[in-house]
Amino acid sequence: MSDRPRQRDLTQGPVAKTLFLFALPSLGVNILQSMNGSVNAVFVGKFLGEKALAATANANMTLFLLYSTMFGFAMATTIMIGQAMGRRDIDDVRRTLGAAIGLFTLLGVVCAVLGWVFTPQILHVLSTPAAAFPFALTYLRVIFLGMPFAFLGVLLTSAMRGAGDAVTPLWNTLLNVVLDAGLNPVFILGVGPIPAMGIAGSAFASALATFLSVLVLIWQIYRRDIVIRLKGAELRWLKPDLAHIRPILGKGMPMGLSMIVMSLSSLVMIGLINREGVDMAAAYGVMNQLWSYVQMPAVAVGSAVSAMAAQNIGAGNWSRLNRVAWAGIGINVMMTASLLGLITLANHALAGLFLPAGSPAIALAAHINLMIGWTFVLVGISMVVGSVVRANGAVIIPFVILLLSAVVMRFSVGFSLYPHWGADAIWAAFGSSAITSALLSIAYYLHGGWRKSRMVAA
Repeated sequence: MSDRPRQRDLTQGPVAKTLFLFALPSLGVNILQSMNGSVNAVFVGKFLGEKALAATANANMTLFLLYSTMFGFAMATTIMIGQAMGRRDIDDVRRTLGAAIGLFTLLGVVCAVLGWVFTPQILHVLSTPAAAFPFALTYLRVIFLGMPFAFLGVLLTSAMRGAGDAVTPLWNTLLNVVLDAGLNPVFILGVGPIPAMGIAGSAFASALATFLSVLVLIWQIYRRDIVIRLKGAELRWLKPDLAHIRPILGKGMPMGLSMIVMSLSSLVMIGLINREGVDMAAAYGVMNQLWSYVQMPAVAVGSAVSAMAAQNIGAGNWSRLNRVAWAGIGINVMMTASLLGLITLANHALAGLFLPAGSPAIALAAHINLMIGWTFVLVGISMVVGSVVRANGAVIIPFVILLLSAVVMRFSVGFSLYPHWGADAIWAAFGSSAITSALLSIAYYLHGGWRKSRMVAA
């Protein structure tokens, strides 16, 4: 069975239509992953109680930092594979993936070993509550054991997008979610010969689901003879070589750090929000839940733009690249604004799903949404433009723009005006950050020297 029906040549065809259809499966992946996290939290909370749920929340903070770093390396690999596909250099596609598999396997094993040994210290650093500590220790150690397969899954799905296939990762994510949701109650509560494992069962179910879905993904790659597969003498490329590892590490690290900086910046601002009292904190928490769906189009379109831009850069289609950028911006604005409009119109009803009837936090949530909901349109524009320039290996200036907007501008406005404006200073900080990021990103795209950058040496 050929892989061509699912694999797109992103250097051909109408730009906007091709980009939109390529982004839709990535959007589906984001939705499924969010649903998976919610379902797992429901199982743990309902079956094991608040202490276990708090334990998974603490463990997930650690996992986020790890996955953020791996995401950066995976994106660098995606871009390198996309450029090689654009050049029609299949050997380099496979050399890149082989080197990346070797690197990710090594990192996964190291994380598994170090994670198992240092989990207690990690949880102490996070100030994990004493009541939740034993649950978090067990949960995180089991999760760490599955890291090699989790890292490999992230890499393979990213590589497939770089090769032009966004549909197979969608089906594989669906399989992972179904397995995880089905196995969680089995291993938590025990069924037949399977003993009740409690919190360890939830972690084991997630690790097993990841392992099985990765096996199915590998089987699919070879069954359909997808372009990234390695056979025979090509297997020697699994040994990492510096020519391919150096750009993955050098370009991937700033991209991974970008996610970490954004998260840490948001955590600092939450500290200010908490000063406004429990109702304000609850209102912001509710809006964050709703905004997580508003942000999904930007993530999906940004991922699609990255792969599409990389292929066109590899093919030398620079005139088409400009159309990719503006099409990505247009699609993202349309989708993000539509979702934001729906949430704004139904804000009181949606907030009421999370809060008791008559709670003052409902009105506060609506006010917060009016104050800063619009910033997600600008954030999406920054993500799309950043995806284009990173596709050519320009990762330092986008990282500097992030620091200037999400740290310097946000903190300056927030902390300097907070004594005078109170909560409004916080919303002004988010707004000024989004405006700064969008303006600097567009200016760098139009006038910066990113076109002279290179992901790898010619």
